[in-house]
Amino acid sequence: MTSNGLTDVYIHESANVSNKSRIGSGTKIWVNVQVRENSNIGTNCILSKDVYIDIDVNIGNGCKIQNGVSVYKGVEIGNNVFIGPNVAFTNDKVPRAFNQDWKITPTKICDGASIGANSTIVCGVTIGEYSMIAAGSVVTKDVEPYTLVLGCPARYISKIDEAGNRVNGDK
Repeated sequence: MTSNGLTDVYIHESANVSNKSRIGSGTKIWVNVQVRENSNIGTNCILSKDVYIDIDVNIGNGCKIQNGVSVYKGVEIGNNVFIGPNVAFTNDKVPRAFNQDWKITPTKICDGASIGANSTIVCGVTIGEYSMIAAGSVVTKDVEPYTLVLGCPARYISKIDEAGNRVNGDK
C-alpha cells in the first residue's frame, strides 16, 4: 500500500494513516501504526509496530521510532532521531481527567538524539543534538547537546561524540 500517491512509501495493511497526513518518500509504516491528521513524517523513516502519531506532530527525516511508542501533539522530533521501544512522552504538565482547559507543553527532540527503551520524557524539555538518553531513564529537565544522561531522574554521565562514544576522559 502507498500513501498520498507515493509509490516508495510502505504502509502495512493493518496501519491506519490519515489521508490528511504527509508521509515522506522511503518511509515504512508497520503493523498497527496510527498516524493522525496534519502530522508530517519525513523521508526514510521507520514507524515500527504499535506506534501512535498524534495530530499535528512533525517528525524529521531518517527517524526510527520503535515498537509501542506514542508521540503526542506538542512533541517535535528532528532528523535522524532514534526512539527506543516503549518510550513514553507526555504533553500535559498537570494532568487531571476533569480539567477541560489543559494546555499542551511542548517538547523538542533535536537532530541525532537517541532515546533508550522504556524511558519517560516529561513534557517541556529539550533533548539536545546527538544526546543520548540511557534505557529506563526519566528525563525531567533539558539535556545538553552531545551528552549522555541516565537514571531517575536522568543525570549527567558524560559528554559524547556524534557516534555516541564518551569524550574528554569521561568513563
